[in-house]
Amino acid sequence: MSQSTIRAALEVALASLAPAIDTVWQNVPYTPVTGRPYQAAYLLPAEPANHSMGDGSRQERGIFQVSLLYPPGQGTAAAGARAEMIRELFRRGASFMKGNVTVQIERTPEIADGREDGDRWMVPVKIRWFCNL
Repeated sequence: MSQSTIRAALEVALASLAPAIDTVWQNVPYTPVTGRPYQAAYLLPAEPANHSMGDGSRQERGIFQVSLLYPPGQGTAAAGARAEMIRELFRRGASFMKGNVTVQIERTPEIADGREDGDRWMVPVKIRWFCNL
């Protein structure tokens, strides 16, 4: 239950970003539209941390990766600007709530170098998060 709540908190935050672009959510069908950019969101959980014995508490951790996919041949500016918007939204210290779960961003998001991916220019943004449960 906690991973689905964590995912929901992060996905709602990403969906709030304006201007909106198409978003591919995990295990949801999507057909890219020629000439239109989109982003794909992935929750990549890491091994939970247990800081104490017996009380059942734990810290969930992981990466929320947003891959920006832009039409080819249009340069890097649009994808780069969107990556910076995501970096600002998920800045270090930001927190996002869903129900009684708070997901915190522990580091400045990493914007990796763009590369060709099929018929798109792809720029991955890695957002490192944690959640104390």
